[in-house]
Amino acid sequence: MNAILKRETRAYFDSLIGYIFLTAFFAASGILFGLSSLQFGSTDMSGMYGGLFFILLVLIPILTMRTLSEEKRQKTDQLLLTAPVSLSGLVMGKFFAAMIIYSIGVCMTLVYAVVVSFFGSVSWLTVLGNVVGLELLGASFIAVGMLVSSLTENQVIAAIGGFAAMLALYLIGSISALIPVRFIADILGGLSFSARYNPFTYGVFDFSNVLFFVSAAGIFLFLTVRVLERRRWS
Repeated sequence: MNAILKRETRAYFDSLIGYIFLTAFFAASGILFGLSSLQFGSTDMSGMYGGLFFILLVLIPILTMRTLSEEKRQKTDQLLLTAPVSLSGLVMGKFFAAMIIYSIGVCMTLVYAVVVSFFGSVSWLTVLGNVVGLELLGASFIAVGMLVSSLTENQVIAAIGGFAAMLALYLIGSISALIPVRFIADILGGLSFSARYNPFTYGVFDFSNVLFFVSAAGIFLFLTVRVLERRRWS
């Protein structure tokens, strides 16, 4: 897994994807920070963290679109599938490489918190909770993007499919409100990524939400391994 991790992390900077993702993330978070905090002279950064949810719907599919689709397009996936490395190690290596790039972007939000701390009191526990929430959301979305990437050899389709899947996970809460059957509506509402993420932006640290995102990431990564396993024996 370590070899895959190093290779994939380096690949993000050998290509433009890593630079594009980080540049776009820094720009978007900076704009949100300016509009939600600096403009009002407030140390409350919940508006920025809340707005980043929508930014990730666009940026994470770009980050994950090549993770497995590129291997399939270049026919190097057969080499990886027959290499002396477990499929779970392969998937986790690629997952953690994407998480490293993503986390670099998330760390910029801590810089913003330091900036506003010079002008007022900052609730660092709330900021930390937001960062944890953003990391958990990102991990789940990256796992979703990798699953979609494993299903196609076209990076554009992987990006569009990843965006559609993440958008569906965002909209599932709104869809549940339209369902008349209360039991089904409650189940769907509990699967809403936005409903699970929003408490973090207000500094509410709910362990059930942590468990939800960890479980979601684990399930999508498991499904990705199963897709590769099926391809190995096909």
